[in-house]
Amino acid sequence: MSLTNKVPEKDVQRTFNNIAGNYDRLNTIMSLGTHQSWRQKATQKINNQPQDILDLCCGTANWTVMLAHRFIHAKVIGVDFSQEMLKLAQQKVAKSKVTNITLESGNAMKLNFSDNSFDVVTIGFGLRNVPDADKVLSEIYRVLKPNGQIVCLEAFKVETPIIKTGWKLYFNHIMPLMGKVFAKNKSDYQYLDDSVNHFVSIEKLCQMMQNVGFENIEVDDLMMKAAAIHSAVKKRQ
Repeated sequence: MSLTNKVPEKDVQRTFNNIAGNYDRLNTIMSLGTHQSWRQKATQKINNQPQDILDLCCGTANWTVMLAHRFIHAKVIGVDFSQEMLKLAQQKVAKSKVTNITLESGNAMKLNFSDNSFDVVTIGFGLRNVPDADKVLSEIYRVLKPNGQIVCLEAFKVETPIIKTGWKLYFNHIMPLMGKVFAKNKSDYQYLDDSVNHFVSIEKLCQMMQNVGFENIEVDDLMMKAAAIHSAVKKRQ
């Protein structure tokens, strides 16, 4: 296994259980208030009229609910490994009053679904948190139907010179302090910063998807490459 995240999986799981109550607020801070519009743009990449959608690493179900509203005739399954995240996700789903969502606990590297099960698999801000992103991409490829779509929304280390210095200051010094405000636990929020800085580049993720077998890979940069949407299609069989 080639590790893309060297933090032990149990430690990552504990971190997300710890920050679950403040996760949505933190996402707003990390994305400067744009994460929901990013999800909307990512959703617009879906063009195959899906009937079965998997939202992997669904967290508190922000994208899951959005997908269910957008594709009202589709069955949407949200999967996450954090029980505390799933508790909040269930509350959010109930409040949304959508009826086409199922939430499940699961391991993104070993999905409990048959081959060729989904028309679309989405994964938002989750790929950098798994031990082996290559394995997750392989699992996504396996459970997608032929000609099915993957849409991945992820944050990346900023390399654009004009904003790199300011972004580094924001993430390396301001973001960790949010732990004191939200949970009295700086280390959990430091992990989120580190997970972005230590993840692969936008270009490397394209290569990883191609190596798995995905075709028609497209990249939409967000906020001067602080984040990006990667979308691609599974080969027809």
